[in-house]
Amino acid sequence: MSKELSIVIPCYNEGGIIRTVLVELIDFLEASLAGKYEILVVDDCSTDDTADKLDKFPGIQVIHHPVNRGYGSAIKTGIRQAQGKFVATFDGDGQHNPTDIVKLYNRIVGKDLVLVVGARSKIFHSKYWRMPGKWFLGWLANYLSKTRIPDLNSGLRIFKKEVIIRYLHLCSDRFSFSTTSTLILLHRQYAIDFLPIDVRERAGKSTVSMMTGYETIILILRVICLFEPLRIFIPFSVFLVIVGTVYGVYPFFILKKGLVPGALLIILAGILIFFFGLLADQISSLRKEKYE
Repeated sequence: MSKELSIVIPCYNEGGIIRTVLVELIDFLEASLAGKYEILVVDDCSTDDTADKLDKFPGIQVIHHPVNRGYGSAIKTGIRQAQGKFVATFDGDGQHNPTDIVKLYNRIVGKDLVLVVGARSKIFHSKYWRMPGKWFLGWLANYLSKTRIPDLNSGLRIFKKEVIIRYLHLCSDRFSFSTTSTLILLHRQYAIDFLPIDVRERAGKSTVSMMTGYETIILILRVICLFEPLRIFIPFSVFLVIVGTVYGVYPFFILKKGLVPGALLIILAGILIFFFGLLADQISSLRKEKYE
């Protein structure tokens, strides 16, 4: 029998906390959404005792990846297997409060919303050394999407399954799944809402690294190029034309030495990038139709 809400928990080496997370989650959901939910835990080939603890835990559906595929891939697996009309993602590291799932569910059910994100209200909701990178990614995403995004990569969110399933192939298999899924739905102009939540300190050690941030930047640029490439091409084109013009003005008008070849090349590069942007925009418009 299908459920109204499916909760997908991606899990990797969370053996020390996962049973506590599940007990707390189930106790609360039984009191508020009894009979309406299912829990799918996707073990992404953990190397500790996570798999054993999950297999012995009653009342949940456990899916094991034979190899480590990444956070986003685990979520995709769960979404594809989910039976609910709505799919929530909930991290298995103990940082999320089960009461917030119900808040997000009550916000999306019966509405035209496609995604509700739990926006972390604390300014510093991660390790201090990671916050500059998060702020930069947030600024970049806000600029490229022309939208203010309160929390770009919160792991607590709820989707309307029939919509997100269409775009899973575009979402990242890594930690930036949350980021790319948000940007994709924003660019397709689906109704999205953000609800403030509080998070607790995660249990265990995070596997997010500087390389994760680099991969996220690349994915943000790829997503924007897919849906609105001129947001990237035009600024670069204008910048090069201005630099080339300034570089060529002084020797041509002040020193009367003629045009500088380097300045002409820079201006030409800017013009070519502009026309490449137009071409990319046309290709983007054609590709959008296949995802609807």
